[in-house]
Amino acid sequence: MLNSITIGRASEIIQICITSNARVSTVESCTGGLITAAMTAVSGSSDVVDRGFTTYSNEAKNELVGVPMELINAHGAVSEEVARAMAEGGLKRSNATITVSVTGIAGPSGGTATKPVGLVHFACAASGKPTNAYHEVFSGDRAAVREATVLQAFKMIEDTIKG
Repeated sequence: MLNSITIGRASEIIQICITSNARVSTVESCTGGLITAAMTAVSGSSDVVDRGFTTYSNEAKNELVGVPMELINAHGAVSEEVARAMAEGGLKRSNATITVSVTGIAGPSGGTATKPVGLVHFACAASGKPTNAYHEVFSGDRAAVREATVLQAFKMIEDTIKG
């Protein structure tokens, strides 16, 4: 469930996108569509949101946005390389000017020593700009990790527009 802080931030992002004439698509794994859900909870989002790809499985990452299986096998689904490929593939397969992607381990299981629970890789691709990537390890339960991921994705969209 999305809280009022997240919906409020989504509203700010929608306004920034409207002002900048930006269209957004998302490519989401660990959030399962929450970024798109938060944005579309805001009136006026139809002027901004192009589409959301929920690419929870490796096959979906490959089939929907063209992430090569070789890349997933080499680096793992939760990696900067895959996050970048997700964002760039989403940009190519949409009518968006900006695409944000997230792939991570929301928990409570699934973590390893090198990829702990709470690790999320982000990437933001935009027409005519280099793809930005970022990662963070969030603390808290599954809901907290997913909520923090949505907020960080909004920050990446804003930074890409303003940058």
